[in-house]
Amino acid sequence: MSLTVVANRVPIRQTDDGWGISVGGLTTALLPVLEEQGGTWVGMGEEPELSERQEYPADDPNFVVRRVPLSTEELDGYYYGMANQILWPLSHYLIQHLELNRDFIDTYRSVNERFAEAVLEETDGGGDEVIWIQDYHQMLSPGHIRAERPEATIGHFWHIPWPAMEVFRILPWARELLRGMLGCDLIGFHVEEYVDNFVESAETLLGAGVDGNVIRYNGHETRAEAHPIGIEVDRFKEMAHDPSIEEEAQKFRERMGTDNIVIGIDRLDYTKGIHSRMLAFEKFLEENPEYHGEVSFFQIATPSRTELESYQKIRREVDEVVGRINGRFARNSWVPVNYRYRTYTQYELCAFYRAADAALITPLRDGMNVVTQEFITASQDGVLILSELTGAAYLLPEALQVNPYDLNGLAEAIKTALEMPLDEKEERLEGLKQTVDTLDVHNWAGNFLDAL
Repeated sequence: MSLTVVANRVPIRQTDDGWGISVGGLTTALLPVLEEQGGTWVGMGEEPELSERQEYPADDPNFVVRRVPLSTEELDGYYYGMANQILWPLSHYLIQHLELNRDFIDTYRSVNERFAEAVLEETDGGGDEVIWIQDYHQMLSPGHIRAERPEATIGHFWHIPWPAMEVFRILPWARELLRGMLGCDLIGFHVEEYVDNFVESAETLLGAGVDGNVIRYNGHETRAEAHPIGIEVDRFKEMAHDPSIEEEAQKFRERMGTDNIVIGIDRLDYTKGIHSRMLAFEKFLEENPEYHGEVSFFQIATPSRTELESYQKIRREVDEVVGRINGRFARNSWVPVNYRYRTYTQYELCAFYRAADAALITPLRDGMNVVTQEFITASQDGVLILSELTGAAYLLPEALQVNPYDLNGLAEAIKTALEMPLDEKEERLEGLKQTVDTLDVHNWAGNFLDAL
């Protein structure tokens, strides 16, 4: 098999020593396949120094990086516009953030066509070729590739929620986007709910024939299946049990200075529910004065999409509510909310996971949420408080599941987690760990390619 991966970005970046691999879940999952079997990674390259086509690594090449260079205007329309101001909020049911700009879809069409052309140039139509497209940035390219290569083997993995048909149909271009996706042989989603939503969208909006999870349209069959993604379990386990991590976790607990530590770790994104989470913690402090000085909430918000006004707005809102909570409740040396707007290494995050008594992971919607899996793998006896509106919730029934819009319910869940008996904590966590062990990211990639 020769694999061509199509993703938004290329997997290499400039380092002090030349070109190196970018760290990320997708890179972790797919590069071993490319390195073993050969192939090509097609993506948007943001470094002008990178040639359009580059063999990697330079001293002993085993795969090709094909860069699709985009102008500032193309990047604005395709990525910041269509992908992140239309498809992203729509898929997360947050339609108040939609910016239905015709220029965005026009640019998205042309960029998807350029990605498809790059794939066609890098492949020759051989019977052992597999094309695997990633995520919502590339909904139209499967259709373009299929039109030129009717016998191609094309897969697509959709990493975010696929919304209910009645939400998806809000898009003026919903049918066009569906037709593009149905150029695939297999489309993967994290959970069955997204599969069902996609199948219903194709059946209702296109009149496609449907038999279970098989969609027939324009003489072609497309299967939709659930393939939940995971983390690099063994590596994370090894890191979590490193003595230096234990030492860092203990230092972190000493810095917090309280018996109870609750953590939240997210990108700063309006889908992650950070603002609502803060309001719920405020309510918890209002209703449980006995915890004043006894609990610390440590929230990391990694900067994300800072060019967009909607992200600047959520940053202002979170800053304001953190200031208000600390202004109301802080006393002596106790600060109830420790908020960090910055990026941390996985090593540092692992120490936080290890130290925490509970993790508050409450997105308003989320395709999966792998932070849950990292916390579960690293934790010794922590409690996972998890939004029921995540893909992870379908797989992790032992978590304390909450509606992220229910502030009273969130506040009650915090109290429940902090007062949970140790034997119940350990029993819940053991069940969670068993599930996460089966979701290893390498298994995810292998299972999808086998199904394709």
